[in-house]
Amino acid sequence: MNNSGSTALGVLAGATIGAVLGILFAPDKGSVTRQRISDEAESQKAKMASSASELRDRVVATVSAEKHTLEDRVESIVSDVSYKADDVITTLEAKLKDLKDKNKKLQKS
Repeated sequence: MNNSGSTALGVLAGATIGAVLGILFAPDKGSVTRQRISDEAESQKAKMASSASELRDRVVATVSAEKHTLEDRVESIVSDVSYKADDVITTLEAKLKDLKDKNKKLQKS
């Protein structure tokens, strides 16, 4: 996404510079040239605003998708930890039972 945004910005900047240079070297009156530069600047401004809006929409969509992916991963991890905690508790309970049995035997001796 970063490369496509940089590429789009580079293309727009190149187009703007090319248009301005073309206008400056055209054999027109100063007022006509200034008007053409102003019109071209407005056109490029609109294109950049559109590109920025599209980029923002893509970023929002990507962040939203990644948020769902992250939530799924966290839920999976919590579930796995819960099962592992249950396994540890079961094992500890079995060990405790064994220790109690051994303690009873030792106390009878």
